[in-house]
Formats: sequence, structure tokens, C-alpha cells
Amino acid sequence: MIGVLSTLVGASLWGFSGTCSQFLLANYAISSLFITLARMVGSALIFLVIILARNRSAISEIMRDRASRRQLMLFGVFGLFMSQITYVITIGYTNAGTATVLQSTNIVMIMVITCIAARRAPRAAELVGLVLAFVATVLVATKGDLGSISIPAAGLAWGLLSAVAAAGYSMLPKPLYPKWGSFTVVGLGMAVGGVVAAALWGLAFAFPSIDSVASAGNPMGTALVPALDAWGVGVLAVIIVFGTFGAFYLFLNGISMVGPVQGSQLGAIEPVSATVCSALIMGTTFLAADWVGLVLMVATIIIVAAGSGKTEIQS
Repeated sequence: MIGVLSTLVGASLWGFSGTCSQFLLANYAISSLFITLARMVGSALIFLVIILARNRSAISEIMRDRASRRQLMLFGVFGLFMSQITYVITIGYTNAGTATVLQSTNIVMIMVITCIAARRAPRAAELVGLVLAFVATVLVATKGDLGSISIPAAGLAWGLLSAVAAAGYSMLPKPLYPKWGSFTVVGLGMAVGGVVAAALWGLAFAFPSIDSVASAGNPMGTALVPALDAWGVGVLAVIIVFGTFGAFYLFLNGISMVGPVQGSQLGAIEPVSATVCSALIMGTTFLAADWVGLVLMVATIIIVAAGSGKTEIQS
């Protein structure tokens, strides 16, 4: 029960953090890059303090291992950083609920990559999940009007790119977990991603086009150094402490108790959390097609995760 609750709360906090990002983008001239920078650097510092207190030698050991170091860099840059920045950009163009549903299509991408790598055809459950995910994406993108796309084309493109990055986030660190532990790997990966975000943020002062591309969907405009009042600072702190560090810590803790298959199924609450929070807190209007798409995406996650679990048990 503790594992189930930990996983549910962690995934729910991920969804809630999306709504917090939507709040900042809707009310302040803040850059998507700055939000990503703050959440990655802030949460990385918390991770590193705990890692140093628990297992100080882990950092030097993983950095001395060439293969692990290379995989960690890939995970931090193309997994964590890319998934975070593209997700916030998608929120700027759409909203937290839509962005999370689009990002959730990563589970289908993982399934396709797995089938290609194993040189096998998708199983029945995987094919069902593929169809449901496609229908869900179409419904979210068109709002039920199949003759037109009802969300900005850029929002759809960034959302699907965030799904690709999320697939990388899920698959890239797998070889590292058995040897170094998920907490250490995610913490160090967050630090790597934070360094990349800081480097891009610094370059954006000299080349503003870097930030303008990443923040074109922000309704309030952007500022490399945002002017935040107490509310803005507080919401940013919530994203860092609860929406990033807390979400990762609780979800990983829950996964260690209930296992990856059930954890993936419980993680289906993330798009639900993001959609409900966006509707209640931000007053975002979702049509019937959006809610049907959400239900189908949740079903996709559960079906594909269950099918993957059976495959792992059989093998």
C-alpha cells in the first residue's frame, strides 16, 4: 500500500507541476528555458546533497566508469533536459493537460522501439494500445473535428517531440539502474541536464533567438531574468521541491516497492492529474473530445504496461 500511494502521489505531482508551469507562463513574462533551468538545477542540488550524505563515493565512481559516464550524459541531455524543456514549451502553446497527454504517447514509442530491437511484431495488447494512443492524439489535436487541428501546429509538434524525449528518458538510464541505483542516476542526470540548461540560458543573452524559439508560445512574452512577485517565486519553488524532486523521489520509491509494471500502470494518473488541475486551478476549458482522449490515453498506458509485464515474466 505504501508503494502504491508513493507511486500515485509522485505521478500526480508531475501532473500538478505542469499546471504550475502553466500558471507561470500565463501570468509572468518568463522563459520556458528559465523554468526548466530553475527546476533542474534546484532539484539537482537537493538530489546531490542527499547522495553526498548517503553514498559520497557513488559520484566519483560513476564518473570514473567511461561507459556509465557516457550513458549518464546521454540520459541527462537527451532524456531529462529534452523532456523537461519540450514539455514546458508545449504547455506554453497549449495547456498542462494537453501537453501531458501528448507526452504520454511515449509509451507507444517505447513499445515500437522495443519491437524493432527484438525483431518481433507487436502483440495484441500492444496493437490495441497503439490504436488507442493514435485515436487519443487525434481527439486531443482536433477536439473531435477531424477536418481541422484545434491546437497550434507548433504545440502538437513540440508535444510529440516531448514524447520522443520522454521515451529517451525512460530507456536511456536502464543499463545504469542495476549498477548505481535509480536515485543516484536520476540525481546526477538532473545535474547534467541543469548544466546544459544553464549553458543555453547563458548563450541566450548573446543569442536571443535561442530563447525566442523555446518560448514562442508564451502568452505573456518572455524574459531571461523574469520579474517574479512572491506568488511567482512560491510557485517556482513548488515546481522545484514538489513537482520535480518530490515527484521523482516518491515515484522511484514506489517503483522499488511495487515493481516497474504496476508502477507504469499507476503512472497513468499523471495526465489525469495535469488535466484536472489545469481545469480546476487555471480554469482551462476541456471539451468532451479532450476527456475521451484522456481516458483512451490512460487505457493505453495500462494496456501496454500490462502487456510488457507479461512479456518480462515469460522471458
